[in-house]
Amino acid sequence: MDLETIRTLIEFVGRSGVSELVVGENGTIVRISNDRSKRTAADPKPQRGRHAEAPPVDQGDRPQTQPADGRTVKAPVFGVLHRAPNPGARPFVEEGDVVEVGQSLCIVEAMKVFNTVSAHRAGPITRIFASDGQEVEAGQPLMEIG
Repeated sequence: MDLETIRTLIEFVGRSGVSELVVGENGTIVRISNDRSKRTAADPKPQRGRHAEAPPVDQGDRPQTQPADGRTVKAPVFGVLHRAPNPGARPFVEEGDVVEVGQSLCIVEAMKVFNTVSAHRAGPITRIFASDGQEVEAGQPLMEIG
């Protein structure tokens, strides 16, 4: 995502009544918040894009996004978990399936943005912690790769 697109999104959030916007593109996720509750009477104007930050995203073998054992796959953002690519389709993976690095495991939908969660290591899926359609928190364990 280029800087100009991010600036445009920040301006949109500042002008609109939106309190938070999460946008993802090519594995990059940007969260823009506009906390209107912190404004005072002396500061009546919206504070455009108080901050733009990217929440932790599971991308490859980055040790800071994985637990010490590196087995748990975590949700990159708050949203709704989709275990299949389309409604009615077979899930991406089931317990016992052997996955390769980079293989799609599930999707977390946040504000109509679909964030694909990929395997950070190869091995069998030993546990699935979250159900299809369940709301998940950023950092919540979704699956375990043995």
